[in-house]
Amino acid sequence: MPALDGLRVLDMTQYEAGTSCTQALAWHGADVVKIEQPGVGDPGRGVGSGDAIDSHYFINWNANKRSVTINLRDERGRALLFEMLPHYDVFVENYGPGVMEKLGLTYEALKEVHPSIIYARLKGFGLSGPFANFKSFDPVAQNAAGAFSVTGEEGGPPMRPGACVGDSGTGMQLAFAITSAYVQKLRTGEGQHIEISMQEAMTYYVRTPVAGTQSWGDVAAERRGNGWNGPTDLYPCKPLPDSNGADDYLYIIALTTRMWDTFCAAMDRPDMVVDPRFADEQARIDNNDALKAEIRAWTLQHTKWEAMQILGEAGVPCSATHSTYDLFHNPHFDEREFIQDIDHPEWGPIRLLGWAPKMSKSNVPMTAAPLLAEHTREVLCDDLGIEGEEFARLEAEGIVSSRNGA
Repeated sequence: MPALDGLRVLDMTQYEAGTSCTQALAWHGADVVKIEQPGVGDPGRGVGSGDAIDSHYFINWNANKRSVTINLRDERGRALLFEMLPHYDVFVENYGPGVMEKLGLTYEALKEVHPSIIYARLKGFGLSGPFANFKSFDPVAQNAAGAFSVTGEEGGPPMRPGACVGDSGTGMQLAFAITSAYVQKLRTGEGQHIEISMQEAMTYYVRTPVAGTQSWGDVAAERRGNGWNGPTDLYPCKPLPDSNGADDYLYIIALTTRMWDTFCAAMDRPDMVVDPRFADEQARIDNNDALKAEIRAWTLQHTKWEAMQILGEAGVPCSATHSTYDLFHNPHFDEREFIQDIDHPEWGPIRLLGWAPKMSKSNVPMTAAPLLAEHTREVLCDDLGIEGEEFARLEAEGIVSSRNGA
């Protein structure tokens, strides 16, 4: 049985931060019902593909959900949502500041109808403080939490990290909080209000640089690029056939003398262990340019995959630079069945990155993200018994919409 079987979620999230949260819950077995505006839907549906077909961006963040369209701008639509509410455990939203208040969908309003509801809100800067009304997207949250300040080359300007940790990193923390609140509700019968700030959530991922600030005194952590003390750095490798060289690199970590000795043995360079220029950590720092020139001479003799194989088998922490293309052509992922093949009604067969946790007693197969309004008729019938003429009337009045009779 899936771990979160029985948990029902009303999902009013959009784009990525909130949708990553509710997708995580769905991947553990929760029934996640995505509430969208008729004819419009989550704006993420159109990111990168226009409005004619759901985008891969949307598909990557909304697997295993159901889509119901209700016109919440109409009082009758809001009344319909309140009728549905007692059938659910959780309500999640990440709309802009003030939107839920304008719609009358506050925690206080929902709690009157469903006292044990878990009401979760994700905002860029939280619900209080001088920035509370500021809007936020992933890079804004990362910059506001210090991630830009520690990313980039030494002496260069701050740089945006490539991974979208501000959005999905916040979503994962909110998913954990919701799961914890659900466990508490099962014990006490009580729901609660959950608030998460993207800015504050992002600080979780800069704790290591912050630790340096605390250790060195009241000074900001510096940008250091890819390098570290001694041999730890990113190194160019022999280009792969048909490669433009953009991702032909290997990252190597050798922080201690023991790691350095292992690294030299793996390169078949025992002479470097006894070379006075590299004899200890300080010597390796003092002769850093010469040291890295020797390492580059070795990595350039091997492709990134060859070098990773040699060093990895020897016990040296390292990785080839995996491009996003490489992720989908990866024998390690293939053996672990991490890449998921699914059928999408618009795109046909597509491949998606899987969900990292592997649970021996909870396995939830991945399903395609829903089409807009795909499950409106199904959910309203199951939850409220609305069907036939009553459903047709709501659809004719623009309160709900369905798709191909669904």
